[in-house]
Amino acid sequence: MVNVAGDGDFLMNGQELATATGYGANQGAGRLVCLLVDNGSYGTIRMHQEREYPGRVSGSELYNPDFAAMARAFGWRAAFVDRTEAFEPAFAEALQPGAPMLIHLKLDADVITSRTTLGAIREAARQAGR
Repeated sequence: MVNVAGDGDFLMNGQELATATGYGANQGAGRLVCLLVDNGSYGTIRMHQEREYPGRVSGSELYNPDFAAMARAFGWRAAFVDRTEAFEPAFAEALQPGAPMLIHLKLDADVITSRTTLGAIREAARQAGR
C-alpha cells in the first residue's frame, strides 16, 4: 500500500506512524510506503491565497522537521529524496521486505501541482486584475 501525503497533511496525522508500527505494519505479504511530498507549505491554502490575493499570503508557510528522522524514531525505514534520480532506488528499497518506509520528497516551495507553480498562479491572478 502506498500513501501519498503533503507535508501539511502529514504534520496533522504523523502520529499514525506509531499506530502502524504498533499494529505490526508490513507483517506478511503487503508493504506500507508513505510518500511525503514536502514543499514547505499548506499548499492548498497557499494556492487559494495566491489566486485571490496575489503576493499577499499569511500563515501558509511550514517549518518542517526532519521527517525521515521522525519516521526512524517510530521504527520505520526512511529516505530523503531531493533529486528525481534518487527516487527510483528509494522506492525500490521501500518495496523490499522489512519495516514500513517513508520517503521524504523535498520539492521547491514554488511547486504546487504537477501542472503549475505558485508563481504561475500569482501571475495569472495579477493579469486578471486581482
